[in-house]
Amino acid sequence: MLQTLIDTSQAPVNGTVRVKLYKGNVIVAGRKSDDSLFDMNIATFEDDAGAYDQKDAGGFIKLNALRMRIAALKGRR
Repeated sequence: MLQTLIDTSQAPVNGTVRVKLYKGNVIVAGRKSDDSLFDMNIATFEDDAGAYDQKDAGGFIKLNALRMRIAALKGRR
């Protein structure tokens, strides 16, 4: 059942991955796919053509810090 789930979820995945093998380790050296979602025009700290609004980060930061606020209320560190 688990294998069927993995196979189904990975059906649209395609491309090529280059790996380096060294002393039992596998290191990803590169990857390429014609269906990649990566876009060089918005992967920048410069002009991203309006793809990212810094105000959006506030909600993420607040949500990510929720566990720390709950721990503080319970007297944990």
